[in-house]
Amino acid sequence: MSEICSDTAGHRARLRERFLRIGLENMPDYEVLELLLTLGIPRRDVKPLAKHLLKTFGSLKEVLDASLERLQAVEGMGTVSPVIFRLVREAGALYLRESAKGGDGDAASLDSVDKLSDFWRVRLGDLRHEVFEVAFLDRSFRLLSDGVERLEEGLTDRAVVYPRKVMEAALRKRASVIVVAHNHPAGDASPSEQDIAITKAIVNAGAPLEIKVIDHLIVTPQKVYSFYRNGLIKH
Repeated sequence: MSEICSDTAGHRARLRERFLRIGLENMPDYEVLELLLTLGIPRRDVKPLAKHLLKTFGSLKEVLDASLERLQAVEGMGTVSPVIFRLVREAGALYLRESAKGGDGDAASLDSVDKLSDFWRVRLGDLRHEVFEVAFLDRSFRLLSDGVERLEEGLTDRAVVYPRKVMEAALRKRASVIVVAHNHPAGDASPSEQDIAITKAIVNAGAPLEIKVIDHLIVTPQKVYSFYRNGLIKH
C-alpha cells in the first residue's frame, strides 16, 4: 500500500510541476481535471475518475458547468470535489470582472472591452434564455462600482430592450460611457436585424445625453461578436 501511495504522490508532484512549467492551456483536459481532483481527493489515483468525467459529460467545460447534484452522482466524486469545481469557475468569473476594472491609476481603455467580453461569456454564455446587460463606465472608461446591471430577461429567442430604460439606468449610475451585451442561446453570435435596430436606437438615445455607447457584445458559449470591431458602432 505504501508503494502505491508513493507512486500516486510522485505522479501528483509531476502534474504540479508540469502545470507550473507549461500552464493549464497546454495540458490535456484530463490532466487539468486530475489537478482539480487532487484538491478534494487526497490519497487516491484520480486519473481514471478524470477520464470518466470527460467521457460522461463530453468536455472539460461541461464538467465544470455541471450541477453539484450531477457531479455528486458520479461514483468516486464525493461531496468536496464538486464544490471545488464550482469554486474554480466562480473565482474565474470574479477575476475577469475585477480585471475589467483596471488597477488604481490605470484607465481601462477600449482594450478592456476584451476583458469585459470574456467576463460576459462566462456570465451569459451558458444561459438558455436571452438576457440583456449593461456595463456603466466613467469618462476614463473605467467600470463604475456595481457597474454591470441586468436590465432585461427574456424568452429563449429574444429579450425586449427599451433604449429609454438603458439611458435611465446610465443617468442613475452617472455613467458617461456604456457597453451593452446580450446572449444568443442558440449559439449563433451574428446580430439579427432586431439587434442592429435596437443598438442604433440606444446609440441615438444616448447622443443628446452625452452618453457614449462604445460597443454591443453578443455572447455565445464559444464566441463574442463585437459591434464596434465589425464596424456597426462608430467612435
